[in-house]
Amino acid sequence: MSDERFEILRRSIVEAPVIMKGEYPYFIHPLSDGVPIQSAELLAAARDLINENVDWSKIDVILGIEAMGIPLAAALCLHSGKPLVIGRKREYGLPGETPIDQSTGYSKGAIYLNDIHEGDRVFIVDDVVSTGGTLLPILKGIDKIGAIVADCWIVFEKGEGMNYVRSHGDWPLNSLVRIEMQGNKVVLLE
Repeated sequence: MSDERFEILRRSIVEAPVIMKGEYPYFIHPLSDGVPIQSAELLAAARDLINENVDWSKIDVILGIEAMGIPLAAALCLHSGKPLVIGRKREYGLPGETPIDQSTGYSKGAIYLNDIHEGDRVFIVDDVVSTGGTLLPILKGIDKIGAIVADCWIVFEKGEGMNYVRSHGDWPLNSLVRIEMQGNKVVLLE
């Protein structure tokens, strides 16, 4: 991958600080945490790499996942002209709201989907998949609604989480950069 945009993403993740949340190694990155400061160049690299791989004519709505899927989803919304909805960690009680239980490597809670309807062709975007504990329930929730997961892009695929999700269904799942944690270091995978 000689593309400079990939190099920007790859360099930024390798240089990311790592903290421990209990036994869980957690990298801190502008696209996944909003700190350290996020450059326009970094956000544009992720946006453009995803954008050029999506057939927008087959998408009805973009679903960004709170919290850090929001900046990238907003950038893709503006670029593609497709409407945007956010999977929120807050319940609103609107008609048709779909609650989704999710559990990550360091937290548990719920994500609430609104304004996704039967037959909608949904594009999902998020910052990181580590365990699959958020993405898998969202994919199943979209299926339960009767909507279609038309495409799904994750910036950082960490460890075996995406493979775990892939083993539970036949959704179009993609990532830009694959990584694993080796102690307190982020290591790039090919």
